[in-house]
Amino acid sequence: MTLEIIGITVLWTFLFGYLIVASIDFGAGFFNAYSLLTGRQHILTNIIQRYLSPVWEVTNVFLVFFFVGIIGFFPKTAYYYGTTLLVPASIALILLAIRGSYYAFETYGSRGHKGYSFMYGLAGLFIPAALSIVLTISEGGFITMVNDAPVLDYNALFTSPLTWSIVVLSLSAVLYISAVFLTWYANKAGDKEATKLMRKYALVWAFPTIITALGIMVELRSHNPEHYANLLEIWWAFGLSFLLFIGTVWLLFKKRSYGKAFWLLVGQFLIAFFAYGFAHRPYLLYPYLTIYDSFTNEAMAISLIIAFILGFALLIPSLYLLLRLFLFNKDYIRGKKDNHA
Repeated sequence: MTLEIIGITVLWTFLFGYLIVASIDFGAGFFNAYSLLTGRQHILTNIIQRYLSPVWEVTNVFLVFFFVGIIGFFPKTAYYYGTTLLVPASIALILLAIRGSYYAFETYGSRGHKGYSFMYGLAGLFIPAALSIVLTISEGGFITMVNDAPVLDYNALFTSPLTWSIVVLSLSAVLYISAVFLTWYANKAGDKEATKLMRKYALVWAFPTIITALGIMVELRSHNPEHYANLLEIWWAFGLSFLLFIGTVWLLFKKRSYGKAFWLLVGQFLIAFFAYGFAHRPYLLYPYLTIYDSFTNEAMAISLIIAFILGFALLIPSLYLLLRLFLFNKDYIRGKKDNHA
């Protein structure tokens, strides 16, 4: 395995970590806002607040690692993506700032303020929509070179069915992942009403997620035939991912083993996410940029790989302790401890 492959695999792993952790966080914020809008806050708000309080500050650690790593391992990405992503990336950063501010105001200031909760929830949906545009751009066809400088064609980007397929998938996946986790979490807390409601949301968002994923495959067939052909070569990986999806939905439908259902979901997204990335190789931006012609020097690469592996080795135990001491602590999960930990 070459250093380039190791580097992109490390980065893809951090990005997957962000996908799962941030999806739970973003979805929880949305469901909290939706419960206020529909008058169901008495069912969901306590459970969601107990989840969000200890974890909202650490969600973006994965994203920071990824952005630092992508520039460190592949410096040319700054040239190709830097100016072209100025607008969507700026929007995402503003939304992240708004989201953090409003959560702090709602939690530590005026508790139960509907305006803060709505802003927090909506920002959580717009962030993955803004960030997912990067995946669309990487498929090619939206950037042209003008005077040796990359220029993004916004008209082509925002009128492309592929763009909206990926945006819709990002939204539905966020709500599906979050709903499944919160079903498990509410069940662990012994809150039957919250468990019932989140289970309903999980089943509602399950099929839009799988349908939009299939829609992306259809759009890729005409937009990027090379990537589509590579995806077909590893059809078995997506078949396995689909079986795990069926397993999650079956357990939810049968009202059984919600923890196992969530881990099947993680397995489903893990396989599909890495299969998608594997099929996209070696391109970071089709057809201009690959992992080979944009890689840093060997000494820098080895240093980054060691640093990121050590960082990952510290991050995972930290998250485990967070789960043990707060999220799944029997007293905390049942609301017997202060949720401002």
